[in-house]
Amino acid sequence: MAQFDPEKFEDKYEHYFPELQRAYRQAFETMNDTYDSELIHAIDQQLLAESEPFYEGEDQFRIELPADPAEQLSAVVVDDEKLDTVLERYLEELEAELQSVFGFA
Repeated sequence: MAQFDPEKFEDKYEHYFPELQRAYRQAFETMNDTYDSELIHAIDQQLLAESEPFYEGEDQFRIELPADPAEQLSAVVVDDEKLDTVLERYLEELEAELQSVFGFA
């Protein structure tokens, strides 16, 4: 992998698409091994597919989700508390995978 360039991350899909795919896939696999696979698949397909990763500086990433994630999730029935807990953990995992893929961890 080439040296990470924060300015190139602004056009992330042009410059870092394979790395982004790898981070999302690895986060999915980790979460799918740990949590209810139906919920993880729904989050992946309905929320994370519409998410946007941002580089925050100092080796940190942030994932911006669509507004009202609970309302966007229609593939499974899940209470808000469980969704919030699993989604928070998923975002942590994804941010960690991004750090790893880009050589920060």
